[in-house]
Amino acid sequence: MTEKITTNAILEALILYVLLFVSGSTGQVPAENFIAFQITAELTRIILYNIPSLALIWYLFLKNRNPSPGIGLPNSKDLLPGLICLPALILIGFIIALISPYFSKTAGGPTLLPPYGAAAWIILSISCISTGYLEESFFRFYILSRREELGLNSSAAILVSVLSFAVCHLYEGPWGFLNAVLSGTVLAFVFLRYRSLHGIALAHGLYNIFVYIAGAL
Repeated sequence: MTEKITTNAILEALILYVLLFVSGSTGQVPAENFIAFQITAELTRIILYNIPSLALIWYLFLKNRNPSPGIGLPNSKDLLPGLICLPALILIGFIIALISPYFSKTAGGPTLLPPYGAAAWIILSISCISTGYLEESFFRFYILSRREELGLNSSAAILVSVLSFAVCHLYEGPWGFLNAVLSGTVLAFVFLRYRSLHGIALAHGLYNIFVYIAGAL
């Protein structure tokens, strides 16, 4: 029975990963060196990709759990994990941006151009936060919370979480891959320590917004 549960859990996780992150928008490799922000395209991605993908992950996670873990609103317990993760993610990104120019032969990923106008920034913020929730819901909450069903101990679950997350950022080049490895490791350890999805998801989303703000300066 345990072997059957483990097999089913692995198959479900693999299908979700391939469907949502490998064949989905996160896994696509852009051909352009500079990617302009487009409100229509970003709204379409939020409505047709982020929200349905997030709903699917949570539906599959909750459907066979009795009692099901509650999905409450963010509260004070989420503050500390967020305050740990956000500066850590910014520091990792800053260090990589600082040292990468010294390795000019190493190809970088595409440059994301900042949006223009208040409406575009609002849509961008919604996109970044929803993407943060989507990725943290799968790569941290789903994988790490189901590690026993997947037949993984804590160390193996962290490794699977980090590497699967990093592979989806290969389109950003080797430095983006390294950033994802280091950031994913921090996020995984903080989640296991505090069990706060909201804290790490909001930190992830705010970091994504910070990247655009830094690019606009």
